[in-house]
Amino acid sequence: MRSLRARLLWFLLAAIVLAGGVQAFATYRTVLHEADQIFDYHMQQMALSLRAGLPPSAAVSGLGPTEQNFEFVVQVWTADGVRIFESAEQAALPQRAVLGFSDVGARGTTYRVFSLQSRGLVIQVAQDMAARRHMAGALALRTVAPVALMAPLLMLVVWWVVSASLAPVARVRGQVASRQADDLSPLSEADLPEEVRPLVHELNLLFGRLQHAFEAQKHFVADAAHELRSPLAALKLQVQGLQRAPEGEARTVATQRLAAGIDRATRLVEQLLALARQEANAAAGVPAQPVDLLELARSAIGDAVPAAQARDIDLGLGTPPAAPAIVQGHPDALRIMLRNLLDNAVKYAPEGGRVDVEIAADGEGVTLCVDDSGAGLPEAERERVLDRFYRTGQTQATVQGSGLGLAIVHSVAQLHGAQLALETSPRLGGLRVAVRFPAR
Repeated sequence: MRSLRARLLWFLLAAIVLAGGVQAFATYRTVLHEADQIFDYHMQQMALSLRAGLPPSAAVSGLGPTEQNFEFVVQVWTADGVRIFESAEQAALPQRAVLGFSDVGARGTTYRVFSLQSRGLVIQVAQDMAARRHMAGALALRTVAPVALMAPLLMLVVWWVVSASLAPVARVRGQVASRQADDLSPLSEADLPEEVRPLVHELNLLFGRLQHAFEAQKHFVADAAHELRSPLAALKLQVQGLQRAPEGEARTVATQRLAAGIDRATRLVEQLLALARQEANAAAGVPAQPVDLLELARSAIGDAVPAAQARDIDLGLGTPPAAPAIVQGHPDALRIMLRNLLDNAVKYAPEGGRVDVEIAADGEGVTLCVDDSGAGLPEAERERVLDRFYRTGQTQATVQGSGLGLAIVHSVAQLHGAQLALETSPRLGGLRVAVRFPAR
């Protein structure tokens, strides 16, 4: 039974029927017990009333056929075993007297017998147990009859209540079934029961994550198509130039230009893939883990040393912090962020310049700073450089880049709930990029 509505209806209706049956049985047993007590009392009082009303040797005949009453049977015996009184002809009980109450089988039924001895006589009053059971059944039927008559109405009320309660679920199902495949707008949570609202709320959160992932995918495809068009066209022109170049120095220059163009296209593709991975991790909600930012910085500096040495740049790590520099995050994303920060700093610092990495940790969080001795950034452009593919005008002619480095850094900082700040380096005079991670 997979339908919640059918399950509720069947269980509630079965509970109504079962409750009615249990009530009927309990009522029957209760009435039968009370009837036994009442009739036993009447039998006892009848025997006591006859105790002083019969002579010890008087033989009294039974009632006539038209006056017979078989619900109660009265017999009187002498001490010698002679029956001197019977209330009904052919209703004699076995000649066995057990003083007090007893159950005696006779004439195919069971009698409840009360025996009393008085002045040499034994008085017996008996009643057929079937009469008691019939009376108890009649009383139980009269008690349960209103419930039986109301059961169909109660079932209709239960059916209406269950159907009305599950109507919001059917409405949500209809909304989901009628929408298009690309419609990820949230479902309405109005008038939903408390048991269903969390499910619809989580479904809306899932729609939001899917919407974010689809938008990121569309942006990535659009950005990749836009940004790869120029490098690929340049590579094609450089290949054509290499084919037309004569032997000698001209061919060497064309070959160098082609190799540089391939390097730039490779770097752009790597940056695009890093940005796509970063956005995919953010959309998937990958759980964070403790990461030692100091060890990660040392590893990233080791990777950036060859590029720094090629330009004679002094690249180093400042004094390690006294407190552990542990942040809650994603190691791969933080590694991408550090690599982009160092690549940018080394790229925009002048030859023979300097790039410093500092990490500070305190009770409020961990701060990562990357300073360079380059020309820095005008304050008016510090917000725009965080956009994708934006490159500042003063360096665009001298430094080849994709304009994705700081955009990736910004995306990683947002994923970790960190604050990103672009400032003027107080020691080196160039650009300082500070990332402030919150305490774990």
